[in-house]
Amino acid sequence: MSQTDFEQARFNMIEQQVRPWEVLDQRVLDVMSNTPREDFVPEKYRSLAFADINVPLGHDQVMMAPKVEGRLLQALAIKPGDSVLEVGTGSGYLTACLARLGNHVTSIEIFPEFSETAATVLTEHGIRNVTLQQGDAANGIDSSTRYDAIAVTGSIPVNREQFHENLAIGGRLFLILGKPPVMEAVLVTRVDEAGWKQESLFETAVPPLINSEEPQRFVL
Repeated sequence: MSQTDFEQARFNMIEQQVRPWEVLDQRVLDVMSNTPREDFVPEKYRSLAFADINVPLGHDQVMMAPKVEGRLLQALAIKPGDSVLEVGTGSGYLTACLARLGNHVTSIEIFPEFSETAATVLTEHGIRNVTLQQGDAANGIDSSTRYDAIAVTGSIPVNREQFHENLAIGGRLFLILGKPPVMEAVLVTRVDEAGWKQESLFETAVPPLINSEEPQRFVL
């Protein structure tokens, strides 16, 4: 595809997938329009960069469909001064969008090659307000660290509220809960030191975070 073809495909992605899925926040639409998604997709899947699918990344992980990424970004309502945590760097595309919306992003990835590839592409695009860390965050992180927004990009079969304490007051947490075939995307907002509220957003399905806790199986 030529650069013109990519630009047209990106425009079509916004107008035919993202906007019709009730993503109307202009800052989100602008950042997705101006971030070259095709540069973050594995080379062999580049032709699928703008398709309405989960793009394979390896290790049974995926790049979420554009409309889901749009809803995630809109739900988190990231402001320019916000500190953001991303659990699951993946391709680095969502990392780039989060960084362009907020002040700083800390992104944790369990697979070193994902972090390395994302670091290269982010640097190529001049995105420097990101700290990439390699590690396993499925069971939470240091609870003394707080963020204004947290995006968990893999699903969580069992919600143990392992990220709730990492929210600042007024902070927002995006989660995808449950197991296939249907999972629920939710937004958790911290209302005070001891209170959180949860809002159901939409149904979707993505692979679970590596090492996330599985539901107990009952044996009769």
